[in-house]
Amino acid sequence: MSTQLVLLGTGTPNADPDRSGPALAIVADGVPYLVDFGPGGVRRAAAAHRNGIDALQVSNLTRAFLTHLHSDHTAGYPDLILTPWVLGREEPLHVYGPPGLQAMTGHILAAYAQAIHERLTGLEPANDGGHQVHATEIAPGRVYADERVTVDAFAVDHGSWPAFGFKFTTPDRIIVISGDTTPQPNVIEHATGCDILVHEAYSVAGFAKRPPEWQTYHRAVHTSAHQLAEIASQARPGLLVLVHQLYWGTSDDDLLAEVRAHYDGPVVSGQDLDVF
Repeated sequence: MSTQLVLLGTGTPNADPDRSGPALAIVADGVPYLVDFGPGGVRRAAAAHRNGIDALQVSNLTRAFLTHLHSDHTAGYPDLILTPWVLGREEPLHVYGPPGLQAMTGHILAAYAQAIHERLTGLEPANDGGHQVHATEIAPGRVYADERVTVDAFAVDHGSWPAFGFKFTTPDRIIVISGDTTPQPNVIEHATGCDILVHEAYSVAGFAKRPPEWQTYHRAVHTSAHQLAEIASQARPGLLVLVHQLYWGTSDDDLLAEVRAHYDGPVVSGQDLDVF
């Protein structure tokens, strides 16, 4: 079996034209499993397919896992429900995520009810399965398993609501995704010895220039480059991949230098469409 990590979107709530919203794919034995669906993720999947990753043909997007309900991680949800269906997906979309996911799903389907009805009853060819969604609200523990992959969810700290990281285990790789979080022992526990740890990070130098109220917020719900270096030094992943980078006037090189000042392992700052 061959397992790949494909970064579909590495962005934040900031409207960076070079970075789509948070989204990635674990491709196991030719089957894609998405994590998060920020704005632009479906089109990034189409770009990855054009770049040679056959599994990311848009109609193949049938399984997704959601770390939390923030808009930058979910604004692409209607696109994930509808566009693959329009392009030929026949089976329902299966989504696993925190409490509130079912309500969000129901509201989206209600908002697009007329558009769905027109596609089903009008002249445009359409199947009656691909627009359906099976939304499962999860708790920490094993949330999914098939013959290619097991997925374990673990709690992280990103505000007052439930938020999760995910550990994907395939026959040849272990990939851990932190989601948005402050430094958490749960991340270290699940990522220790993994092949790839995908973790958010913000610049220490950029943070120092932020207004006090924003410093209070980011300190409470995100992880600095120095804090991430501590996490990685304990977990020792085969590769550390930074995503959801908050620069505030700094660069990828600056951010990597902040991590490397306290961590001696392999680390990269992820870009949209990177493949590992």
